[in-house]
Amino acid sequence: MNASPEHNGYRAEHRIPDVATYCQMRVSAGLSAKTAEAAARGLPASLFAVQIMQGEKTVGMGRVIGDGGTAYQVVDIAVLPQHQGKGLGKMIMHEITHYLQQQAPASAYVSLMADGQAQDLYAQFGFKHTAPASVGMAYKV
Repeated sequence: MNASPEHNGYRAEHRIPDVATYCQMRVSAGLSAKTAEAAARGLPASLFAVQIMQGEKTVGMGRVIGDGGTAYQVVDIAVLPQHQGKGLGKMIMHEITHYLQQQAPASAYVSLMADGQAQDLYAQFGFKHTAPASVGMAYKV
């Protein structure tokens, strides 16, 4: 686990959240719920994960998934509501983009899905709309 210096009482730790923390964070931050089974299967396959800590409590998180060469996807960006507006989303994205700059080959495709105003945060880190050249699509299981 790597940890960044504290910023206003928060610190970034490079580690995958445990299943309970992951599931709780998603729901508390307004993301869709994931089952413990799905989380237990998916979390170990993370290429990179960051948690924003306040003391010993996780208050924000984000992950990168993909094949580690050609495709990377930024997922699970979540900050607890009582900690929003304090720059924690920027902390998460800073850690993620640093990882991508260090690890992703020049030809890799990095994508994410932006909900609502989150697109403004992601744009600060170089993410651009792909439409009309391509559009996001999803398949619901």
